[in-house]
This record gives sequence, structure tokens and C-alpha cells, in this order.
Amino acid sequence: MSSSSSIDQPNVITCKAMVAWEAGKDLVMEEVEVSPPQPLEIRVKVICTSLCRTDITAWESQAIFPRIFGHEASGIVESVGEGVTEFVKGDHVLTVFTGECKTCKHCESKKSNMCQVLGLERRGVMHSDQGTRFSVKGKPVYHYCAVSSFSEYTVVHSGCAVKVSQQAPLEKICLLSCGVAAGLGAAWNVADISKGSIVVIFGLGTVGLAVAQGAKLRGASQIIGVDINPEKYEKAKCFGVTDFLNPNEYNEPIQQVIKRISGGGTDYSFECIGNTGMVTTALQSCCDGWGLTVTLGVPKTNPEIASHYSAFLSGKTLKGSLFGGWKPKSDLPSLVNKYMNREIQVDEFITHNLPFEDINKAFTLMREGKCLRCVIHMPN
Repeated sequence: MSSSSSIDQPNVITCKAMVAWEAGKDLVMEEVEVSPPQPLEIRVKVICTSLCRTDITAWESQAIFPRIFGHEASGIVESVGEGVTEFVKGDHVLTVFTGECKTCKHCESKKSNMCQVLGLERRGVMHSDQGTRFSVKGKPVYHYCAVSSFSEYTVVHSGCAVKVSQQAPLEKICLLSCGVAAGLGAAWNVADISKGSIVVIFGLGTVGLAVAQGAKLRGASQIIGVDINPEKYEKAKCFGVTDFLNPNEYNEPIQQVIKRISGGGTDYSFECIGNTGMVTTALQSCCDGWGLTVTLGVPKTNPEIASHYSAFLSGKTLKGSLFGGWKPKSDLPSLVNKYMNREIQVDEFITHNLPFEDINKAFTLMREGKCLRCVIHMPN
């Protein structure tokens, strides 16, 4: 890896990146050129990045290639673009897939984290100029969620990075840039779980278990976990799940089982799979009058949700959640502090630590349901 940069005039960096050339095909280690940061952008030396289920969903199904995936990451600022005042070289940061400009209508509102300027980027380019900062042999390589952390260096908008304490371990807190924060926020911000309530969670991956942790910390009296993988139960208990249900073990719809063991339906239901049919099941599992269902999963297929109007006529509510309602730049530092003060669990989500060159193994582990989070460690 060669680099020639200064704080005033950063140059192109050549480094290693894992490039996806085709949908569903193994990533390939390539030498890529990473452009200097443009105005209001920063270039980050990625230290650790973890694999999120959303990376796999996009890799399997989206048509924009070649592409560098990865969005759950931590790193160190290598250089800054014109107009950046918040960051300097050497700062420790988390990357975030949805930014916070702090000036748009949504950023100024306490009701939303859906930044209108730096929201979820779906076209594989940078927010600022609709261009890319990566190339291989002169040809552009597209971004993912305007982060692309499966590279030794990446360029992100300064509004899509969060400065964190240099005492916080980057190999752990990278999980707070997406999955763990999304689950905790769904429990605390979106649902606002109350003490003594009954909760059901569909899907006990990282996000679902983070919801369980959030529910436990709020004092939920019963936390029901639903998953078809029985091996997840022991781990789920560590995060607060009190009852485990495997739908394959019942001869009746699982929502009927849930209503029976919860005394008429749960106060809160969370869909963490990315299956719109399961959203309907979650809605049917919560109680009349005040039952709240929150959907967090990203569906691969069938994006439309179908439900009988009577569910809503009976007082139930369905809400969506993006990044748990957190405003990333405003709120993530406090989550990092909670981790540092041992108020929340993060380390326990990490089931594998792998070197950068083994990233395809992480994809296999997640597709086979054999991991929660694989943390990928970049070369020093």
C-alpha cells in the first residue's frame, strides 16, 4: 500500500479493497485508487468493519457493480477536505449509513432522524457530487450507503461520520454504527418500552438481540424471542430473552401461541427479519388497544405489507424504524459512553474476529446463520 498525503493537499491513495464484481459472487481483493476528500468530506483509514445482514441483502440482489460494500465501521481520519472544521487528522470516528446535516427540517425536528441532505444513499455515489471516490485501473467503483468500509481507506461526507473518544476500542464500537444501535434505539426511542411490559421479537440476530437488551434494560417483564434456529436460544438468554419459540415446533400459527403465553397479546412486537409476511404476524401478536409493532428488517422480496384493517381499528399501531431513531452525530457519542461505562453490552455480539483477506468467510458464516457479528480487522 502506497500513500503520499499531507494535511493540506491530500493526494490519491492506492490501497487494498474487497470489490464485488457480480451479485452473489465472492468479493475480490483489488488494488484501488481512493481520491482525496472533496469539500466537506473526510478520508478515513478503516480500522475495523463488521458485516451486517444488509450488506448481504444488497450484494445478493442489487444491480450496481462493481461495488465496495460495508457500512458498519470505525477508523481514524487520514485527511480532511475543504470546509471541514469538525474533524482533524487523527480523530477516531464511526461511519454511519445515514447522516445528520443538522440544518434541514428533519434534523432540526426532535421527531425524526431522516436527514433530507445526507439520508440513505441508494445509487452507489457520494451525496455531494453524485460521483465516486474509488477506481480500479481508471474505471469507477461504486460506493455502498456512501460508506464502503470494505477498503483500507474510504471517503465519507463529514456529516456521515461521528467523532468518538480515543479511549473507546475501535474493534468493539464499530457495532454501534449500525446493528446494535438500531436495535437499542428501536426499543428505547421508537417503541419507548415501559417497565413491566411484554415484548416479542421476531428474528434473533444482532438487531433482534439488541432489541432484547433494550427491553431488558427498560424492565420488561417478559421477552419472547421467535426464531427457527434453536441454537440461538442460549445466546438470547444472555440478552434478556425469557421465552424462546420456534415456529417449526408448533402446529398452529405462532401468533396464537404468543397470544396464549402473553395473556392476550404483547405490548410490543418487533420484526427484525426483513420479511413483510412476518410484519403481519408481528402485528397479529400484539394486543388490542395499545399494541405497538415496530419493523426494522430490510426485505429482499415482496416489499408490500398486507394487513386487515381490523388490526388498526382495534387500536394497534405499526411503526417503521431507521437506525433506531438515533440522530447519529448528536446521539452516538452518548451510546459509546454507555458502552464505556458498561451500561450496555456490545462485546457479546462479536462471535468471530477475522483478518481482512477472510471477509468472504464472514459472508458464508452469516448466510449459514452461524454468527452474530464478524469483525473484520484491517492490516496495520
